[in-house]
Amino acid sequence: MGETAIRGGVATWACLPGFPPAVIFPFTPAERFGIRSLYEFQLLMYRPLYWLGCDGKPGIDYDLSIGEPPEWTEDGRTCTVRIKPWRWSNGETVTADNVMFWMNMLVRKGPKYGAYTEGYFPDNLVSYAKVAEDAVSFTFDRVYSRNWVLMNQLTMITPMPKAWDRTEDGPADATHDPDQVDAVYDFLMAENGDPVTEDNTHRTRWADSPVWSVVNGPWRLKGFTEDGVVTFVPNEHYSGPNPARLDEFRQIQTESDEHQYRLLREHPEQVQAGFLPLSYGVQPGDDPTVGGPNPLAATHTLAPQVMFNVNFIALNFVNPTVAGHLIRQPYLRQALQSCLDQDYGAREVYQGYGWTQSGPIPMHPRSDLVSPKLADGRGTWPFDIERARELLADNGWDTSVTPAVCVRPGTGPGEAGAGIPAGTRLSLSLRYWAGRPALTRVMEQFEADAAKAGIELRLSEVVGSVLVAEDGPGPHTPENPKLWELSCWGGGWVYNYPTGENLFQSNAACNFSNYADARADELIARTVTTDDLEALYEYQEYISEQVPVIFTPTFPRRLFEIGADLRGVTPFNPYGLINPENWYYVEDTP
Repeated sequence: MGETAIRGGVATWACLPGFPPAVIFPFTPAERFGIRSLYEFQLLMYRPLYWLGCDGKPGIDYDLSIGEPPEWTEDGRTCTVRIKPWRWSNGETVTADNVMFWMNMLVRKGPKYGAYTEGYFPDNLVSYAKVAEDAVSFTFDRVYSRNWVLMNQLTMITPMPKAWDRTEDGPADATHDPDQVDAVYDFLMAENGDPVTEDNTHRTRWADSPVWSVVNGPWRLKGFTEDGVVTFVPNEHYSGPNPARLDEFRQIQTESDEHQYRLLREHPEQVQAGFLPLSYGVQPGDDPTVGGPNPLAATHTLAPQVMFNVNFIALNFVNPTVAGHLIRQPYLRQALQSCLDQDYGAREVYQGYGWTQSGPIPMHPRSDLVSPKLADGRGTWPFDIERARELLADNGWDTSVTPAVCVRPGTGPGEAGAGIPAGTRLSLSLRYWAGRPALTRVMEQFEADAAKAGIELRLSEVVGSVLVAEDGPGPHTPENPKLWELSCWGGGWVYNYPTGENLFQSNAACNFSNYADARADELIARTVTTDDLEALYEYQEYISEQVPVIFTPTFPRRLFEIGADLRGVTPFNPYGLINPENWYYVEDTP
């Protein structure tokens, strides 16, 4: 028996619960800057300058990229990018002007963009310019790591069509006149609608929008229902490689892990790409990246989606209450990290499909980027409740009760620290993503172990999209203070190249904890100017020691369940981008 590829058909993807795509405008703000809106939605329609991931491995796929490989001058400060003559669906050619439109917006509205970090791209440019109809040059203020420039800077760019260069009054010219950017940005954000609202009413208009219907990717949006069902059809004007083979690609929402599993088990014909909840799978071997026994083997194939990411609990460094003063004490963060039993989570909760995370560099896929001092996955502060209790006792806390009580206030040696009065009880709130039983078990175990050291954690479940909108990075003002304390959305950050400027640089747009540390800034700055791994090692060892976030067990993003007759879904992209244009059905042939 063999099999024959079939053209056409509909493939349905069941999304993770709680995260419908919230932004179609590919200039995504920090509070919605994540895989769901970007890599699993926007990039199907709007192709970036460079496509991350190639045949399941880290790097750049130049075949799927609009830009040719950068060409550098001898002094290492200027690179030129030539643009391939792809076409927009309205017939216009993708040109250098489309890149300049994006760059002008980034220069004027950088803090509104989720990947922006103050002092880095585009702040580190001396100039950028259109040097030909199909070429743009970038001159940097110093010599940087070329790998870093490509992977972390130029990948930010998504060319934008002339059709988007307008305001409510008609065509504009932000492409050539940066002074017009503000009005154009306001118009496009209005066309997008409020990015943090949970209601999908405004999103139902995206498919018919004269703005968002101009695409250059292999897909265009056909529909977005109030229930969050997203439907794509092939872009008949697509000019890049690998045009779509399916007639339709559909994304449906699920309410919880249990709902997802029930849907796969009872109606397998309705979902061709879903996932087995982590707590339902068992990995009997030692490799958490390989699929084990599959309870849905009769209808689906099991494949772990391993990505280049770390998971963590964010801490609110700008909380204006005593909780913020607590969080700003390194010993308290170190005690919290020492109370989280990552081995329990990886082994018992995630059934072997997890691994401990020692610091800010992903442990999987394996690479030489992880410091040898952290390579065992234990980190600087492995699980040790007694050590946590000692840290607190040595810094002014009576740990004979829970919550522990501050008995030595002040800022001297052995005292609790600034802003922590005598009698303060060591109690912090921890909000986490609702609908994920495995995550709930990890949080409940963390609560129980922290209590043994004298730390009370007050747990509450919150819908995922609400959680990241309310607890994400963003402006903190006296009039609108950020009052959350600890927040866990069950994930963390997917890296391009793991240098840290997005996550831990002071004032970075996606610095979820609003962490600011001069030494960390200095070490991050070194990692972007050299390819010497020692700089990367020193940075990650410092972050592991300082604990600006609580590192949690990392695991495959999904245990994918792929329809038995569906091909092309694997290998998975290590950054989380998807290519449903490569998917196709097969039928058995004699």
